[in-house]
Amino acid sequence: MTNLRYCYQTIEFEETDIHLCTLRDRQQFYDPLGRAEELGISSAQWPLFGVIWPSSMVLAHFLFDYQTSNKRILEIGCGMALSSLLLNKQHADITATDYHPEAEKFLLRNTQLNQDKPIAYQRTNWLGGCDSLGLFDLLIGSDLLYEDPHIDLLADFIAAHAEPKCEVILVDPGRGRKNKLSEKMRSFGFESEHHKPLQTKYLEQEFKGHILNFKR
Repeated sequence: MTNLRYCYQTIEFEETDIHLCTLRDRQQFYDPLGRAEELGISSAQWPLFGVIWPSSMVLAHFLFDYQTSNKRILEIGCGMALSSLLLNKQHADITATDYHPEAEKFLLRNTQLNQDKPIAYQRTNWLGGCDSLGLFDLLIGSDLLYEDPHIDLLADFIAAHAEPKCEVILVDPGRGRKNKLSEKMRSFGFESEHHKPLQTKYLEQEFKGHILNFKR
């Protein structure tokens, strides 16, 4: 992680503190071996995984007092993995995934910063048959639908890793694809609800997105 500038911050959830080392800003880039380029991640896309986005804050705050005991949980496209770090602090059974080649390094570093046990991690894309993750009771993620092709890819990935009886919680910032995703999820037997977060005082600006909840 040489030649990168970092930001250290602490995010508070009542009496729980989550310490984070992130990229300083979205101008950071370091891919000397071309690993990200080989995966199709451009220099402009490269830093997006490494900062805390409003949607990830909304997801983590929503999950803070959510019932997660006895559930196997998967965070999809974790980025800085704020929710995974919080759930790990609460001793939940959490596995994190991302496609970015640097995400695992930051996850390990931040787990150590919080003096918690290692979080299970697997680098994977959303194409079927490319991982050994297994099935989960609760799948979570934030700000995952950047392009229209992501709708089918994400829904298929969820369906491939969801227990027959399960729940999915996604936070969408309002990119205009939540209804299409819900239609696709219904084809896999999921019922869906969309709602605004109750309060987002922890954000600097109004959150215009929704929390998407899918159950079957």
